[in-house]
Amino acid sequence: MNREMTRRSFGLLATAAVASFAGKKSLAQPASGEPIRIGFSTPLSGGLAGNGRSALLAQQVWGDDINARGGLLGRPVKLVYYDDQSNGASVPGIYTKLLDVDKVDLVISSYGTALIAPAMPVIVRHGMAFISLLGSGTNEMFKYGRAANISPVGRKMNEDFAKGFFEVAKALDPAPTTVAIAGLDSDFSNRAMESARTQAKLRGIKVVYDRAYPPSTVDFSPIVRAIQSATPDLVFFASYPPDSVGLLKAVRELKLTAKMLGGGMVGPQVTAIKAQLGAQLNNLVCWDVYAPEPTMDFAGTTAFLDRYRAVAEAKGAETLGLYAPPLAYAQMQVLEQAVTRAGSLDQAAIGAELHRDSFPTIIGELRFDETGEWVEERNVYVQYQGIVGNDLQQFKKPGVQVILYPPQYKSGVLRPGFPAA
Repeated sequence: MNREMTRRSFGLLATAAVASFAGKKSLAQPASGEPIRIGFSTPLSGGLAGNGRSALLAQQVWGDDINARGGLLGRPVKLVYYDDQSNGASVPGIYTKLLDVDKVDLVISSYGTALIAPAMPVIVRHGMAFISLLGSGTNEMFKYGRAANISPVGRKMNEDFAKGFFEVAKALDPAPTTVAIAGLDSDFSNRAMESARTQAKLRGIKVVYDRAYPPSTVDFSPIVRAIQSATPDLVFFASYPPDSVGLLKAVRELKLTAKMLGGGMVGPQVTAIKAQLGAQLNNLVCWDVYAPEPTMDFAGTTAFLDRYRAVAEAKGAETLGLYAPPLAYAQMQVLEQAVTRAGSLDQAAIGAELHRDSFPTIIGELRFDETGEWVEERNVYVQYQGIVGNDLQQFKKPGVQVILYPPQYKSGVLRPGFPAA
């Protein structure tokens, strides 16, 4: 299905969303009765708090929107959430309380693999439908049939995640022959590094450095020096926000150069890190989920971002909203549609709907396989280009986060070399 057909196929839902963003009055009957309570944990403190707060704001925007449109099943919705402090050990207790004490009607996940996986046993035990946000393979062990995951990595992350990075590298002349791989010793990063090894082997690219560092690492100079000694053509990092900043700082201080550098770094997507690094990001080729390029201008996305940004600063959330927020809003759209199609709060019926048909959302049309992953992976690789200083406004414009992969969303061409000349 081409992208224009996809846009038309979810036009009705997108039109309703855009109308609510624009402030048009809904013709729906006002919601009434006891609210439908949606429970979840979310990182409002700790290392993942930036993404947690921005995702929460997007979920709250959805809550306001659906209540303005008459609610869910004719009833208002209420979000019930607790701070998991970016600590997976807190998650099982929170979901047990939500389900056994608070008696919530529906559940969604926290942000990220490390905070989704600990919830799964509780969810499965209670038989709840479960829509997660930016997890990676969290349902592989359980094979739970009532789950869906809002994440572009797809079912074969260990193979596909780094594919875009190496596909982009094919544009280099001469072709790259060596790669260095380094990343955080955590589930997401280890999967990303495994994918990098797989893709390098498929292309006959030699891995000249390969290391996972512990979460306690604060000095990344030894890693960068070792990579520098190996003189790789490509450098693939798989990191979380704190270590992404540390790695890029060490790269700059030690003057590491490569034909292409970046990879599966989580961090440059975040507003605060964009502001911190500014022009130092130029020529970084990095995994992402969305970029404000014309090729990803899905129906409803711009309207959502305008609405989100209008309240983000006052709420203490990241002001650009280009990473977790669009996916978090889509998470709620999928929940809304699954419940509406089921016509009730029956968890088995909702779970079945998650796999029956596609879902139009502000990030495109989504379809989930039997494990709840996207049928078609959509790992986006962008290159930061032409950044001047640290002004955040430039990141709202096309041409700064140029999409190089996948081909159907490509919006520019690779600028070789890191750092930028």
